[in-house]
Amino acid sequence: MSFTEGSRDALQHLKETREINTVILRYEDAPAALEVDLEGNLTQDELVAALPADAPRLVVHELSFATPEGARRNEPLLILWMPPDAAEQEATYAAGYTAMKEFLTDVRVHLTARRTDQLEYRRLVALAG
Repeated sequence: MSFTEGSRDALQHLKETREINTVILRYEDAPAALEVDLEGNLTQDELVAALPADAPRLVVHELSFATPEGARRNEPLLILWMPPDAAEQEATYAAGYTAMKEFLTDVRVHLTARRTDQLEYRRLVALAG
């Protein structure tokens, strides 16, 4: 699985700046690579709304939250969005998910979500905390 130049640039932009907190990637057949679907500064609700109901996506999202002690934290998440209607594309996106794990070595929270409730803010905070 490879990345387009645009997807590499978007992921680097996410790592280096605070201008954006989310990069959503989709698989393109020609050339066979991960391409940017969306790059932006999204709230949790906007992130969930940006995910198609019938197509998979790979998401890198910088989750901001407060610890129980009140300290502010940011934790990058790698999410494989795999809705039930997209099962035929699972092998392709699983390969992309593996490539993303290898590319983003500083991301320690990885998850697969098949339903939007699996991306609920408190659940993500629990995984990141």
